[in-house]
Amino acid sequence: MQVIPAIDLLDGQCVRLHQGDYEQVTRFSDDPIAQALSWQKQGAQRLHLVDLDGARTGQPINDAVIRQITSTLSIPVQLGGGVRSAERAEALLACGLDRVILGTVAVEQPELVRDLAERHQGRIVVGIDARDGRVATRGWIEASTVEASALARSFTGSAVAALITTDIATDGTLAGPNLEFLRSMAQASSIPVIASGGIGDLADLLSLLSLAPLGVEGVIVGRALYDGRIDLAEALEAIGPERLQDPITLPVA
Repeated sequence: MQVIPAIDLLDGQCVRLHQGDYEQVTRFSDDPIAQALSWQKQGAQRLHLVDLDGARTGQPINDAVIRQITSTLSIPVQLGGGVRSAERAEALLACGLDRVILGTVAVEQPELVRDLAERHQGRIVVGIDARDGRVATRGWIEASTVEASALARSFTGSAVAALITTDIATDGTLAGPNLEFLRSMAQASSIPVIASGGIGDLADLLSLLSLAPLGVEGVIVGRALYDGRIDLAEALEAIGPERLQDPITLPVA
């Protein structure tokens, strides 16, 4: 299982929100390029970026920083936040990103997402962020009536590379992942799932291993890395791809 450090960008700085609330911001660094390099140096095999300005306003405020990160790092970088058109997705891919993540548009224009995934094989990811099981859109500000598992199921058979799933109630809380929600998402579709939200310590990461056989192939970690609750190298050793080659006893969900 891949452990993917997250950098959330707001006004060009590295921050974290609590449950997606823009009024509850913790700023960790004013140099996201240096932070990205640090995660790569510590062994990260992929980096996850969130453009919080883009998610809230739809404006490409952080593109210069995104280009700097992708040109500086040698590992693949993926980004979500405010990607609501084919033109925006393709502009971001041209910035050097390995993958772009579409959330709101996956609800509002699913055919656009399927078409992009077909044209950019392996580079289009659907982000499904849920509150009480229903998809939230536009930077988690708006609620929809769409069930998260139904949205995941609807992309079965498409060329979408992965589903990044977040239970908003756990995001930024360090209280542990919602395993029941992640299980339902993994069972809803054959597309690989990347878990996000709630990871607070190594035990939380280990708890996800029980979902690996269902298709949960990675986990995004943010605040716990910045707070020092999780050491990235230790996490990679505990649940990384090399670890899964060894016989293990999977924890019960």
